Amino acid sequence: MLKKMIELYKQVMRRVTLVEITQDELRMAQLEKLKAESAADYAKSVVTYNEARIARLNKRISEYKAEEV
Repeated sequence: MLKKMIELYKQVMRRVTLVEITQDELRMAQLEKLKAESAADYAKSVVTYNEARIARLNKRISEYKAEEV
């Protein structure tokens, strides 16, 4: 038990290497890229939705105007 505690203490107190720091930063950059790609996908779907909505509404307006005449 004491040996495990000493090993845990050593792990916590050791210096982090530059490779480990760089690997952590790489993982964070990859995660941020995935988040940005998801946001871009969502934004594209909102644009597509609104384009279809605009087309539908313009068609309705044309239909309603034709009925008024």
